[in-house]
Amino acid sequence: MSATDTETFFKALADNITAQQFIKLTLSDRRDKSNNLKNVFVKPVVLKAGFMLSFVYRHPTKDITKNYETQEGIILLKGMLEKGFYKADLFTTTNDWHLTITKNGKSILTNKSAANQQAPVTEHDKTKKRYVIPENNIYLRELGITSAEGKVKSDKQDKFRQINKYVEVVDNIISSASLPPDFTIADMGAGKGYLTFALYDYLTNSLHLTPKVTGVEMRKELVENCNQIAAKAGFGQLNFITGSIETAEIPAVDMLIALHACDTATDQAIYRGITSGAKIIICAPCCHKQIRKSMKPVNDIKAITRFGILEERQAEILTDAMRALILEAFGYQTKVFEFISTEHTPKNVMIVGVKAEAGTKTNPAAIEQLKNLKAMYSIEYHQLEKLMKL
Repeated sequence: MSATDTETFFKALADNITAQQFIKLTLSDRRDKSNNLKNVFVKPVVLKAGFMLSFVYRHPTKDITKNYETQEGIILLKGMLEKGFYKADLFTTTNDWHLTITKNGKSILTNKSAANQQAPVTEHDKTKKRYVIPENNIYLRELGITSAEGKVKSDKQDKFRQINKYVEVVDNIISSASLPPDFTIADMGAGKGYLTFALYDYLTNSLHLTPKVTGVEMRKELVENCNQIAAKAGFGQLNFITGSIETAEIPAVDMLIALHACDTATDQAIYRGITSGAKIIICAPCCHKQIRKSMKPVNDIKAITRFGILEERQAEILTDAMRALILEAFGYQTKVFEFISTEHTPKNVMIVGVKAEAGTKTNPAAIEQLKNLKAMYSIEYHQLEKLMKL
């Protein structure tokens, strides 16, 4: 790496910060493609503590924001460029600087006249991006989230935040998968349809995609109400049908969603997703009775499961870990993460499987890990394992 180019780049950054000409800086092109940190975005911000550099760490399913004093921030950037990224782009009101580090350690530094000469905005922006717009929103009004004037009701603020967070998470998942232009989504157990409507709205009106979305719900009155709202909102490719996760007749599906399906209903949903060839499977499990009743460890783990609350938590972790392994066994790249703050709901774990390239064979390593976990806890079978006839 050329020390001259790097020093010139960071001197330009420091000088422009001092001259109040710094607009933003980005780090991109990860050195380690397996690292979940995709990008780093830096902008100036003025807080009560004074001028700071605001870092946004971009991950596939979340953004993390941290603020640093100028010198500390520059040191962090130098370290991340040296070890984490190949590219750094600096934008100021006078010049744009672009530094590229090649894989053999050489560097290329270029600068040109600024594309944006507008002075940077340094006031702290506390307004987060809204994926769902409440103004003039027919379905939110009909579902009781907003008033007739398009204002989110005071007692529905938490629900509105949940809806936005859900759409944000799914947006990141979709961006990591290869879906056909007219992809299909089955939302199993859609309930009142809050999340189904919001996702369809975002995909069609914000991303300008053309998905066909089917909401599946057992309660006929909810299905009728949701279809009426979909018609009022002009959502032509969104419909709701009456049925259960196990028996509902759904077309070939590219993405299957099942949120808060109780106990083995989650397994049934994953089973339907795998067997239908879904490219994306998204589940937020609820209840873990089947594995909890089956656990009979005879080793030291018995010291944990003899406590009721710990046994329950152990069953939750074990059930979802085994689900993730079974997804991996059938060629899915799997993630398990917290998708909503526990202040909103204690059931906040999401399991996501994204199908790897076509033709991926069964993963024997995942099957062996599943077998070992069962032996460790003296479990006869996992319901999803039984459904998939492993």
